[in-house]
Amino acid sequence: MTDTEALAGRILATVHPSWRTVLRDADADLCGAAERTAARVIAGEQILPAPENIFRALSRSAAETRVLILGQDPYPTPGHAVGLSFSSAATTRPLPKSLQNIYTEYESDLGLPRPVSADLTPWTEHGVMLLNRVLTVTAGAAGSHRGTGWEEITAAVVGHLATRPLAAVLWGRQAQEVAGLVGTQRCIMSAHPSPLSAYRGFFGSRPFTRANALLVEQGAEPVDWSLTGQEVAP
Repeated sequence: MTDTEALAGRILATVHPSWRTVLRDADADLCGAAERTAARVIAGEQILPAPENIFRALSRSAAETRVLILGQDPYPTPGHAVGLSFSSAATTRPLPKSLQNIYTEYESDLGLPRPVSADLTPWTEHGVMLLNRVLTVTAGAAGSHRGTGWEEITAAVVGHLATRPLAAVLWGRQAQEVAGLVGTQRCIMSAHPSPLSAYRGFFGSRPFTRANALLVEQGAEPVDWSLTGQEVAP
């Protein structure tokens, strides 16, 4: 076995078995993406996030997801991308600017204290999938892996989620490309929280309470959005 094959195997091993089952029609795409990414890493390219985090959004059971928050591609700043859209390591300082804007809307929409941690893992434990449209990026080069096969894989993921009660939070044009798969009546769409666009409709869009309202309409349990223990200390 070559080094590339071994690394590709480790990347794929992070996908929850339930996702390998429901994405069996896209299995060749999954394997191909893992192999291409592994080859670039072995060749010395700095790929983000780390190999063990590339499929982190698919590391939980397929049946758990009730809300999808779809991003564009990982943060291109080394140390920021962790495999969950908009999330970062708990100790990341300063917070990524898009996440700062998300927290501003979080405070306004939910009336909860502003978190200080960049880690959004608690949301994933409450039924929220934090998925990027494209799962890798070359360090320092935002959007560098668009059109390399990731879009087909993430479309397959969204297509499966759309078969169940779901609220899809689609921020920005790239994310909104999948609205037709979900049905626009179950989508919450606005500008991306990036500083370049947040003031064009992201602020005031109330994505968290609207997502819960959509879930209740479909007979599903609302999400606990509270990032308990991660608020700014008094």
